[in-house]
Amino acid sequence: MTATTTDTAPDHLSGHVTTRIGHNQKDLVEGATGPWEVIIGLEVHAQVTSEAKLFSGASTAFGAAPNSQVSLVDAGMPGMLPVINGECVRQAVRTGLGLGAQINLRSVFDRKNFFYPDMPQGYQISQFTQPIVGEGRITVDLPDGESFEVGIERLHLEQDAGKSIHDQHPQKTYIDLNRSGVALMEIVSRPDLRSAEEAAAYLSKLRSILRYLGTCDGDMSQGSMRADVNVSVRRPGEELGTRCEIKNVNSLRFVRQAIDYEARRQIDILEDGGEIDQETRLFDANRGETRSMRSKEEAHDYRYFPDPDLLPVVLEQSLVDALKVGLPELPDAKKARFIDAYELSAYDAGVLVAERETAEYFEAVVDPEGAKRDPKLAANWVTAELFGRLNAADLDIAGSPVAAAQLGGLIDLIADNTISGRIAKDVFAAMFDSGKDAGDIVAEKGLKQITDSGAIEALIDQLIADNPQQAEQYRGGNTKVAGWFTGQAMKATQGQANPQMVNQILKDKLGG
Repeated sequence: MTATTTDTAPDHLSGHVTTRIGHNQKDLVEGATGPWEVIIGLEVHAQVTSEAKLFSGASTAFGAAPNSQVSLVDAGMPGMLPVINGECVRQAVRTGLGLGAQINLRSVFDRKNFFYPDMPQGYQISQFTQPIVGEGRITVDLPDGESFEVGIERLHLEQDAGKSIHDQHPQKTYIDLNRSGVALMEIVSRPDLRSAEEAAAYLSKLRSILRYLGTCDGDMSQGSMRADVNVSVRRPGEELGTRCEIKNVNSLRFVRQAIDYEARRQIDILEDGGEIDQETRLFDANRGETRSMRSKEEAHDYRYFPDPDLLPVVLEQSLVDALKVGLPELPDAKKARFIDAYELSAYDAGVLVAERETAEYFEAVVDPEGAKRDPKLAANWVTAELFGRLNAADLDIAGSPVAAAQLGGLIDLIADNTISGRIAKDVFAAMFDSGKDAGDIVAEKGLKQITDSGAIEALIDQLIADNPQQAEQYRGGNTKVAGWFTGQAMKATQGQANPQMVNQILKDKLGG
């Protein structure tokens, strides 16, 4: 395979070239003078999963004491030379393959010159005209079942800056260089997004893919993943407008809020006869608004040139092929398999595959070695009962007190009529609180379902004898009364009577 490069610069979004044709009427924003179309592209910075930094052996562990994980290279000391971390390169290639993107067998690191107090070298080592990954594509699913594609323009590797700390002294700013030199993948989308909801869905899907691959943990609260959001507005069918870039947005909720505010701000300015200044803005989460940070730099402002201390990265096609073979099953493929193998709806399959751990938990419930359980029933228990309790307890599925094998055991008790679905919810609550198996809880509390037809028939006979008026209403055509009888039977047995048997015997006794 011939090595390839890309002629598109990282600042490609300034041209707002888009692969998406037309607009969706529901995504138009109504202004005082008519509808507007919002054009959105994201530049996502994802921290590479690696124990060492991009150009040094310093640790990348989160939460260490300030400036305790800084090598002489990270500190920008004279004469210190960067050495590329091969694992970061492999992780970038794996990410590109997971995005269905072109892997460039030859890529070059450049110096991007600008000054930040927390960037001691005075430049950032990044990639400009020859990134390691070229064009790709992601399919994004919306809650309403609609899907659309978002083009990936490029993925390039670069080093992170340190951190300026402004709130520990009234007159001084402190510098923590622990993040200095940490490897980032900047994943640049085409401006194919048309609403805050689409942008959040895209970011969520990208995060899911990275987590499946294990190339980024996607923890936005720790800064492992953050987005620069590019927003412009235009009249439908007109030329693309001037964009503004909102820097370092670190949650899906803030991405939505920043886009909605910025789009409305730009629309108001244009409808008042003003012009949009191309600039970089910050999102103030406390106020829910964007504010100006600086005028937007162009590529020439950074004086890019190839880093003289780093040779071009040249990959063998055999390495790329080996990394591709080793990729896990990714969300789209897993979703398709869940729909086909387990006959789940697209919605249920999408919910289950959104996180790799959830998908693995579900499969351990529905299809463990030696057992085959009802997939729809298993999906309902995972997405409704389990998710509900995990959310209430602020836990993720990895911290679930109920293991997959335990939930499977509960489903088995429902399937063999040991307990009813109603009793199962009480048993599950006890399992979640105690960590005990379902069978033990059923035995301890005497919750086994009553399936003795004779006992249920005697109960029904007594209920009919005690309530002749309701029985006559049923026989007179008011079949809804059967529900009342069922409720009385379940109440008398504390929910332990088999509801199917109750309904059938009632039907026989009342002449239905």
